[in-house]
Amino acid sequence: MVGDMNAPQPMPRPATYQDVLDAPPHMIAQIVHGALHLQPRPAFPHSQAHSALQAEIASAFGRRRGGPAGPGGWRILFEPELHLGEEVLVPDVAGWRRERMPALPATAWSDVVPDWVCEVLSPSTWRFDLTAKREVYAEVGVPHLWIVNPVARTLESFALREGSWVLAAALSGGDPVRLAPFEAVEWPLSELWDEEPPAGT
Repeated sequence: MVGDMNAPQPMPRPATYQDVLDAPPHMIAQIVHGALHLQPRPAFPHSQAHSALQAEIASAFGRRRGGPAGPGGWRILFEPELHLGEEVLVPDVAGWRRERMPALPATAWSDVVPDWVCEVLSPSTWRFDLTAKREVYAEVGVPHLWIVNPVARTLESFALREGSWVLAAALSGGDPVRLAPFEAVEWPLSELWDEEPPAGT
């Protein structure tokens, strides 16, 4: 007997944290607006920019004694798992002021909203990062968001204003970077790229 194609279909259940735990080990699992999102590990240009960015920020701000030119006072973490209400997110890099996170949680995740997050775009994630994931960061009140594009060699800095993202700066190539909330230290954006692109590109 052929089923009634017009019969109401069961609604898919919202994703749960068990779905995150059950995800394949080579995938990054996140939950946004009730849906499970799986993404593969990024390509090397993404990893290069990701690692270099964390090194620049953490060396100046993430150590308790501070870096050579700027104060510490931050916790800078690589791909932390965030439980923000019903959402489960894994930003590429996130930072908390130490007064808001005096001690690291003993769990594998944190429910403390970061003071800053950075997403490094890749072909498999850019649409998700720039839409649903960016919307959630605004909804939960992350005050600062950076978006790095390793292919275009750009960095965009956004500030949260009345629940919406406002573009604060757009940098490219080897521009000097001195952006909130890390404006105490300047560094060249070219540190994020493997090498300078050929002339004329």
